[in-house]
Amino acid sequence: MRVSLSGKLFTVSLISFWYASNIGVLLLNKYLLSNYGFKYPIFLTLCHMMACSMLSYIAIAWMKMVPLQTVRSRVQFVKISSLGLIFCLSVVGGNISLRYLPVSFNQAIGATTPFFTAVFAYVMTLKREGWLTYMALVPVVTGVMIASGGEPSFHLFGFIMCVSATAARALKTVLQGVLLSSEAEKLNSMNLLMYMAPVAVAFLLPASIIMEEDVLGITIQLAREDSTIVWLLLFNSTLAYFVNLTNFLVTKHTSALTLQVLGNAKGAVAVVISILIFRNPVSVTGMLGYSLTVIGVILYSEAKKRNKRERDT
Repeated sequence: MRVSLSGKLFTVSLISFWYASNIGVLLLNKYLLSNYGFKYPIFLTLCHMMACSMLSYIAIAWMKMVPLQTVRSRVQFVKISSLGLIFCLSVVGGNISLRYLPVSFNQAIGATTPFFTAVFAYVMTLKREGWLTYMALVPVVTGVMIASGGEPSFHLFGFIMCVSATAARALKTVLQGVLLSSEAEKLNSMNLLMYMAPVAVAFLLPASIIMEEDVLGITIQLAREDSTIVWLLLFNSTLAYFVNLTNFLVTKHTSALTLQVLGNAKGAVAVVISILIFRNPVSVTGMLGYSLTVIGVILYSEAKKRNKRERDT
């Protein structure tokens, strides 16, 4: 009984930490990029990826949290690099969107990930789901359309970047299944992050230098005036790594399906907290649209679970 209770307490603590890191990094990104006035989303993403590179190496190579998996061929490295680029674009797009959109609307758009995943899975692998699964995607998309029409802080460029980031996130998930499908090439998410993050850094460093003129000089100047920015960036970047670490650990100690359900609830929690903190205006139409999207995602998850049971029997 004690073992069972301690195991449950550990799982609950893990889920709580996963929620805190996910929502924390989202709100801190919004604060830095919008309220604080640090308008450099590419550089912010670069900091995230540098932290992910270093901390994932420490966790795997030094702390032995999971066995070290090696890259076995040049072809596998190219595949991982492709995933790294798409991962990088999804994070940059999400951070750029936070400059223009409130967290609540950002999360509403992000909830459409299952729609893009289903589309890419069909286009790239010709994998078909049951008709109920596709029907469940209708309220997902309809909800975002309603939320967009009722969003007081709607910004077209921010909307496009957020949709692009959501699509890139879904594309990475599908491509990961296609490119690393053989047993010899499969990597767990922690090892994959360790190899993808340096690739992302290689892409982001020149992009930040070219597109965000003198960002390093401006950051140093800000740090001289007020060291708070240094601690904010360090904490934010570390939190970004813990999002990936806790994501892996929650999946390991529960299941991928549980993670999906918890993720749906997390989005709703993030919306409520962001509205309370940033006090961004929301409309009844916008909240109804977001609620419809969440209901659609839940129905989609249930339909997929039902299809899986039918295939297994």
